[in-house]
Amino acid sequence: MQKFFSEDDVREVVRLARTQGTTPLLSRRDLSSLGLYGADLAGVDFSGADLGNANLGRTNLAGANLAGANLGNADLALADLTNANLTNANLFGANLRGARLNGANLSSAVLSEAVLSDADLAGADLSHAQFNQYTRWSIGFDAIGAGAVFKL
Repeated sequence: MQKFFSEDDVREVVRLARTQGTTPLLSRRDLSSLGLYGADLAGVDFSGADLGNANLGRTNLAGANLAGANLGNADLALADLTNANLTNANLFGANLRGARLNGANLSSAVLSEAVLSDADLAGADLSHAQFNQYTRWSIGFDAIGAGAVFKL
């Protein structure tokens, strides 16, 4: 995995790709522990990237491809993940409090110990997503009814 050395490197790659009219490609990159709070990363391809422990609070990730990405212990509070692809993503221990996940694909994602309190999951695909007794959902949300699977 190629390591980006700063948050500015990530922002510059995204800016250049958008200037050229192409999809920003950051797949399979080591972006762990970066602080990208409030960044506009809509539509970026992060498939297979390591974003563990990253600060992505209030970040715009609408339509982003995060399939197979590691977002373990990442802070995604109040992030916009509308229509994002999170298939097979690792969200173990991630903070998704108040995040917008409308229409997001979370199928087969790992949500164990994640905090999803006040998250908007309208139209989200949670089929086969795994959660455990420490996962925190909004009051009244039926994770099993939404297709998620309880797993120790």
